[in-house]
Amino acid sequence: MQKSFSKIILKKGKERSLLNMHPWLFSGAVEKTDAGISEGDIVEIHSFDQKYLATGHYHEGSIKVRIFSFSQTAADYEFWKEKIEKAYLLRKQLGFTDDPGTNVYRLVHAEGDGLPGLIIDIYDTTAVIQTHTLGMHRVKNFLVDALKEIYRNRLTAVYDKSAESMSKQENTIAENSFLFGSEKNIEVTENGIRFFVDIESGQKTGFFIDQRENRKLLGTYSSGKKVLNTFAYSGGFSLYSLKAGAELVHSVDSSKKAAELAEKNVALNFTNVSHAFYAEDVFGFLKKSETVYDVMVLDPPAFAKHLSSVDKATIGYRNLNYEAMKRINKNGILFTFSCSQVIDKNLFRKIVFMAALQAKRNVRILHQLTQPPDHPVSIYHPEGEYLKGLVLFVE
Repeated sequence: MQKSFSKIILKKGKERSLLNMHPWLFSGAVEKTDAGISEGDIVEIHSFDQKYLATGHYHEGSIKVRIFSFSQTAADYEFWKEKIEKAYLLRKQLGFTDDPGTNVYRLVHAEGDGLPGLIIDIYDTTAVIQTHTLGMHRVKNFLVDALKEIYRNRLTAVYDKSAESMSKQENTIAENSFLFGSEKNIEVTENGIRFFVDIESGQKTGFFIDQRENRKLLGTYSSGKKVLNTFAYSGGFSLYSLKAGAELVHSVDSSKKAAELAEKNVALNFTNVSHAFYAEDVFGFLKKSETVYDVMVLDPPAFAKHLSSVDKATIGYRNLNYEAMKRINKNGILFTFSCSQVIDKNLFRKIVFMAALQAKRNVRILHQLTQPPDHPVSIYHPEGEYLKGLVLFVE
């Protein structure tokens, strides 16, 4: 039976983006709203002439509604289960759900899977949910039930890691907790390399799954080389270089917790390898290091999370790439990334161009990188392509 939801009426002529299937409704397009709508409520969007357009979660902000359906729906358990099942079937088709060599992958990638405000990552038999909107947080019990029904006995725990993401929502308090089962010591395998994952206190949901294919590519350039991995976190890029036979690998990250986790991961996979972790500021390390590296990885956190900080972030990315290009060995290989959604790939390429010009090095692009297929981008939501990367040959 169809539920009745509060309505939002658009200004005349402001329905174009929704007719183009974009999953965000901006506040400037709204003519009027029903009384009593509050943060997280499910609402229906109608055109100025009262035609139904979409259904989504309401927000107090510039993005007024995040849309999860362009067809009228009751938004009941069956609806959410079907959404999760579609995401699962895509990962199955991609080969992620039954691969013993890689048992860590993203199951739900927000707008890329038609579920704005929701991330679900799979770590072997544990699912980690992270909600970014109050509306998604309210349906988390539906999500857990759907996961249990789809995965059956292959799922032993579901962890809600929404405290940090939900803290950005006004008047919302969320606590990280297990919603089903319990798993304290998680070990996963990615392309045959083993990693400890700290889902409770680690960054994001515990691991940077989106760099899987780019880490693998790094291995092809690492044999016999001196490699520097900056913003290393738990050592993902470092382990791929070590596996490929790098002469030495240095990992740098300001977090001492990251250092401990990375060292555990190295010990889990190798004995008698040349690896050192430096728990210090990356910029400071680059300026004082006397080692000349053949391969360098720049994978910083998002320098810009909002349009207002793009200019500052541009300077940060330029300075970082300049310091690396100035120091990398002749004919070196530089992997450089940005995960800032508001820095698009064209701007990022311009930033790297400015750094190369400043460093006075001849630089050629070998690869243009992005996120893997378990982080899909909706053709209607280009903003979902957040990860940009370049592999550069620096003469």
